[in-house]
Amino acid sequence: MMKGFLNNISKKYASKWLVLLFDLVVVIFTFFLAYLIRFNLKLDFNFLLFLKQVPFVALAACISFVAVGSYKGVVRFTGFKDIINLIIGANILATILICCTFISRKYDTEDSLFNISGAIIYIHLLLNILFLIGAKLTVKSTYNSIIQDLKPITNILIYGAGSSGMITYDALTNDPKTNHYVIGFIDDNESKIGKKIDLLNVYPLRKITSEFISKNKVHEVIVSIQNIDPTRLMNITGHLLELKLKVKIVPPVQQWIDGDLSPGQIKDIKIEDLLGREPISIINPRLEAQYNGEIIMITGAAGSIGSEIARKITQYDYKKLILVDIAESALYEIQQELLRKGNSNFTAIVADVRDESRMDQIMDQTKPKIIFHAAAYKHVPLMENNPYEAVGVNIVGTKNIANLAVKHAVSKFVLISTDKAVNPTNVMGATKRVAELYINCLQNGAGNTKFITTRFGNVLGSNGSVIPLFKKQIEEGGPLTVTHKEITRYFMTISEACHLVLEAATMGNGGEIFVFDMGSSVKIFELAKNMIALSGLRYPEDINIKITGLRPGEKIYEELLADDEKTRPTYHEKIMIALNKPIENQDVVEKIIILCNIYAKIHNLEIVSHIKEIIPEYLSNNSKFEVLDIKK
Repeated sequence: MMKGFLNNISKKYASKWLVLLFDLVVVIFTFFLAYLIRFNLKLDFNFLLFLKQVPFVALAACISFVAVGSYKGVVRFTGFKDIINLIIGANILATILICCTFISRKYDTEDSLFNISGAIIYIHLLLNILFLIGAKLTVKSTYNSIIQDLKPITNILIYGAGSSGMITYDALTNDPKTNHYVIGFIDDNESKIGKKIDLLNVYPLRKITSEFISKNKVHEVIVSIQNIDPTRLMNITGHLLELKLKVKIVPPVQQWIDGDLSPGQIKDIKIEDLLGREPISIINPRLEAQYNGEIIMITGAAGSIGSEIARKITQYDYKKLILVDIAESALYEIQQELLRKGNSNFTAIVADVRDESRMDQIMDQTKPKIIFHAAAYKHVPLMENNPYEAVGVNIVGTKNIANLAVKHAVSKFVLISTDKAVNPTNVMGATKRVAELYINCLQNGAGNTKFITTRFGNVLGSNGSVIPLFKKQIEEGGPLTVTHKEITRYFMTISEACHLVLEAATMGNGGEIFVFDMGSSVKIFELAKNMIALSGLRYPEDINIKITGLRPGEKIYEELLADDEKTRPTYHEKIMIALNKPIENQDVVEKIIILCNIYAKIHNLEIVSHIKEIIPEYLSNNSKFEVLDIKK
């Protein structure tokens, strides 16, 4: 019952006028105390004059505090700026009293109520600063103690005793709603180790042992180092996770709200933080002009990329958004998500991109001006066993939407491609490369549609990504399955991928293949070990990693550019344009059309044979279709 009462009290705030009245009472009390100190703690002064001066001092104090607005602050959140404000207010009060005293002595009698001893004014100033600040901090401390009694305390260490660490410390200690209690700092700088910051010790990482954690009852560590090297971050995280500590990280300063860090922004460390490259940021004011007032269609809108593009498009003042996908349940989910967020100016349509007449009808009714074509089959092993489906969606579907884009005078058509289309070794990558070639041919044909391709690597958290697979395997107790110990992949977040797509639609003039400078590729084996560490487990003691062998069509190394491709830069340092060698448009188009017409009537081997005729660099790897390369 008492906890409930205290909890209710904690949700209420004192009136600013009550705070002002409290401050005035403090000022009057310190004024009396100043008189006592001036007269050696004896009532050997004109008490009647003192009583006459009290209303004048109170009025001067009221003017001072109103001028600086100190009474508007929430006492329980008193911080450094509030203290400075109180000091300024107290000095304004002293200045008013000095000025009035000077004028009174020049033009009035000595026993005037405006005539206050200089010694009393200065003692009063010092007492005001001491008592006003002390009172506010006492209220804050008492409130924090009550709140902390209502919920369990989390003892934490802050990794980083620099400026970022101190900002984190201030954010945690100045927020009464948090139950974090900082017990010390960790730092790599030997010159800081052994010293104290706000009476808290600075420890080296080697000092953080099981015994230390048990003795000090440490629950978690917050890493607060800006621009930390990912390798160093992984080493730190691995050491702390082995000790069963929860690890959190402070986001980059650019992500702080209004330049200030709040405890709510400190998040659990994620695998994205350990990928070994800087996150790619794209800021382009032209995006708003590109999408405002436009009718935009997204195919594959229920997939991970398509749905994220939809979310980002809703940030603009578009005219209409058309979401198309054959997956009914997934489309319903993104529809409901957008509705919950207050977006209603969109239409969700269940349709198959392979059905040209149906898509023609939809585009005739909706008249889109920008199309993001994200509909595709992308699972390598599944498509290796189902070339018919890969051709149907990745090639025929793209051909249908691209042709209709020309027919319905769509301004821009953006194809979502993959790094697996580069020197393909599997059916999925080869079909995506054929799709790239087809829209490239259309760019040089009739119509005013600008055809643009975006090419990127694996997307963290997307459907079929290795991250969700590893998470599920960890939940089941392992082992984690990796196909080859040396296999590497490029990674990016879904948000980064969709930024690229939106940027490409704005930047592109037609015919470009946009690729990212994605940094270094990541070893999947190392990624698996990192995932185990982030789960608070140990490799191989708790969870092992099993090497299963390359899957059909799988490469050890992915590429972003083909052997005969070069790049030219764009205005964004992380985005490049692949320079393709010239191709015979008519010959390629004819071969693609033939494949689209006959693929339903022939067997898988013949389908793949036709794809290899269109894509000479397509050499199967670890696949039954390698026999076609031998014959070639």
